[in-house]
Amino acid sequence: MPTLQEGRSLSLAKQLPRLSIIMPVLNEAASIKNALEPLRTPNAAQQIEVIVVDGGSSDDSVHIARPLADHLLNSPAGRATQMNVGAQQASAPTLLFLHADTRLPEGAMEQIAQALTTHAWGRFDIQLNGHSGWLPVVSWMMNKRSRLTGIATGDQGIFVRTSTFQAMGGFAEQPLMEDIELCKRLTRASPPACLTAKVISSGRRWDQHGALKTICLMWRLRYRYWRGVSATQLAKEYRDAR
Repeated sequence: MPTLQEGRSLSLAKQLPRLSIIMPVLNEAASIKNALEPLRTPNAAQQIEVIVVDGGSSDDSVHIARPLADHLLNSPAGRATQMNVGAQQASAPTLLFLHADTRLPEGAMEQIAQALTTHAWGRFDIQLNGHSGWLPVVSWMMNKRSRLTGIATGDQGIFVRTSTFQAMGGFAEQPLMEDIELCKRLTRASPPACLTAKVISSGRRWDQHGALKTICLMWRLRYRYWRGVSATQLAKEYRDAR
């Protein structure tokens, strides 16, 4: 029979989440409800904590997200900054960084838990949804490139042990390529677990700005980042191109 103190400890352990989902938000009123509601099912709600970090939305994002999040935090705008703020609040041993326009596959928590028995971090395959006929090709290219290089994008649902994320110093405080920069450091700890289950992510960037134009832009920016051009300069070029 456990002692009273042991019983309290067991009860507390059962209440602690297995996974902290961190979602950076900026003017996502159109999609935030659909992003959060699937995470609030009775089974999921007992195992995860949902942390929404708003970067100064001027729409109804905060109002819509507040009842659907365990924590709603305010932060200066910038995905890296917002995700670091969320990670500081997280209480689970595993972090999942999830964009507001990305949906998890069925059984995501179980697959993450299994992957982290052999890896320190990982990501999902991706399926981009939208109007452009190029999106299946873009999705295939993203998945293939990630397997070859060990680098994931934020759209792929990057998950990582909290201790590993902290040891790596979190996201670099930069306005672009923060996901690539983190992955480069994480690969020093372990190669990623490349899960074949697909997150469903919005292809709105390709639909709005043109698929071929966006593909060329992103490859050019990634190449220039690899060549040592600063993320600040690339962020300006990205804004100008859009």
